[in-house]
Amino acid sequence: MARHGYLVALGSNMRHQELGSPRAVLEAALRELDRGPLERLARSRIHTTAPLGPSRRRFANAAAVVRTALDPEALLRRLKRIERDFGRKARGQSWRARVLDLDIVLWTGGTWASPALTIPHRAYRQRRFVLDPACEVAPEWRDPLSGLTTRHLRARLTKPRPAPR
Repeated sequence: MARHGYLVALGSNMRHQELGSPRAVLEAALRELDRGPLERLARSRIHTTAPLGPSRRRFANAAAVVRTALDPEALLRRLKRIERDFGRKARGQSWRARVLDLDIVLWTGGTWASPALTIPHRAYRQRRFVLDPACEVAPEWRDPLSGLTTRHLRARLTKPRPAPR
């Protein structure tokens, strides 16, 4: 059976009743990404980032590279089960506080599109909180749509822009 590599983004901005801080939640989630059908090959540092949208809570963000024989939709189901096990409530409310958010950003199979999942993740190219940790673990992974590496995408996002005249 073929094994695929996946870049997974992790985020948390809510304390867990037993685990504690968002940083501790991510440490526990990173351990979960090395169990069962998943083999964690690399993990980033945990970054503290400002929230998007109306949330006022700062986020802990990280990235991991995992290898598995699961296809993208099977991996998505596995990640959603991990989120639920950590106390994540039903999805559907964007920009809200969350105990754990796990997203498939890229995979070694190129693109994937279904009603439940799109790879590459639609918004990752504009999100420094995804690209900073991703560059630590997968700097040479290429976006199958643009052909740019995660390192190049991050450089484009962080490049100083001249002030308007």
